[in-house]
Order: sequence, then C-alpha cells, then structure tokens
Amino acid sequence: MICNTGYPCADEGSKGAVKVLSIGNSFSQDAQRWLHAIASDEGQKIECVNLYIGGCSLKRHWENVSGNRAEYTPERNGMPVGDRTVSAGEIVSLPGWDVVTLQQVSHESGQYETYLPYLSLMAEWIRDTAPGARVVLQQTWAYENDSTHSEFCRYENSQSLMYSKLRRAYLQASVLIQAPLIPVGDVIQALRALPEFDYPRGGRSLCRDGFHLSLGLGRYAAAAAWYLFLFRRPIRGSFAPEGLTEEEMDLIPLIRRTAERIVLAD
Repeated sequence: MICNTGYPCADEGSKGAVKVLSIGNSFSQDAQRWLHAIASDEGQKIECVNLYIGGCSLKRHWENVSGNRAEYTPERNGMPVGDRTVSAGEIVSLPGWDVVTLQQVSHESGQYETYLPYLSLMAEWIRDTAPGARVVLQQTWAYENDSTHSEFCRYENSQSLMYSKLRRAYLQASVLIQAPLIPVGDVIQALRALPEFDYPRGGRSLCRDGFHLSLGLGRYAAAAAWYLFLFRRPIRGSFAPEGLTEEEMDLIPLIRRTAERIVLAD
C-alpha cells in the first residue's frame, strides 16, 4: 500500500482488506472519497488508492505507462498522501491488489473510438503486472443539464444524449476487455429521474460545478455504488458525509435504495 509519506510500503493495518486501485482522474477521486468510510461503517476492511491526474484520458494513461512517467498524485482512502508523484507501474506492481479500475476521461466517455486501442493495452498491462487483480471499469456519469464544461458540446449540451452515448460506449468497452462495470453513471441518472434530484424542476443537483459530483450526496452515491459492487450486500450502517444538512441527511436512504436497485439487480 502507500504510507502517509506517499511512498509504497507494507501496512499492517491493511492485512485482510480488499485492496482497490484506481488509475484515474477526478472522477475516480469523486467515487473513492467516501468509499473507505462507508465500508468501515459496515464492518468491511478495504484499502483504496487512487492515482490522480486531473482530466486524464486513457490515451494519456497508456502514454504514462509506456513511458514510465511519474505523473500521478497518490490518494489513499479518499485523501491525498505524500509529497511526491509516482508512476503507475510503481504502484500496480505492488503485491496484493484485488481490483484495479479504469475509466475514460468524462468528455470522451461517450465516444467509443477514443477508448481504442488504449483501454485494451491498459487492461493487458494490468493483468500482466498484477495477475491477481481483477480489472474493472467505472462507468462515469453525464454532465448536469446546465453544465458549462467546454466539451459538453460534443453531446449537443444534452445530458440525456451524453448519458445514452457513454452508457453504450462503456458496455462496448466492458465486452472488449471482458471486465465488469461499476454502474455509477446509471445510479446518478436514476437519481436524477426522482423528484428530489430533478434539478431542472427544482430538485438538488448531484454535481458541484456541472460535471464533478457534489461533495456530499453526489460523492456518497458514487461510493455507495462502488461498495455495493465490491461487497454485494446492502448498506445498513449510519455513515453520512460530513457537512450534510438535516434535509440532505433525509435523502441518504433514498440514495441507498436507488443504488441497491441498480447495482444488486444483476
């Protein structure tokens, strides 16, 4: 794992834990923020590491891997660690990973051609470097309806179009590399169909800036999807992200039920 110095090292506290590594960007950062806290509250041991580069695409990940570039900021259990950047190879080659996740950068998520050939190359490299790990895809989510992201125009500034295209692309990608999907995008979109999160009609937005998830409920929803995927059991604990209002706290059960309906359905 990674010590609080940021350097790889053995960690006695992580023995027996499910060890999850994301080679990602800010969307894996969003998803991992509350995952360790949810799992711990449920009595599950987990170690989560995110290799972070903002806006990093599959193409850039592969260029980093093939060039052995130390460009990633390591994050552990939802928080930054250390004072140096690392290469993906340095971390993936550590023993004991159970799951390694990949995803496309959000603005290219609905354009399947951008996954090629980099996703296959990354998956093959992970399986060679960490043969005991399962490769998994995180399905990212569509932007908010009024997002001002400069690349939203790729989808005609339409949330529904972006969602339908990214959903199709991730399903194709899943088949291509024979890897399961964590359906975070499906969970977020299902929540948006509920009055409480119907943002155009006065509901709460699950984004904080039109594309990243809100620090409380949005990130909680993504982490809940990851927890349900990894442990295949409902969430019964009392954990909630810090800083929620009483009204937001009341929405936690709705988020859980929605995530359970989607993730545990298969």
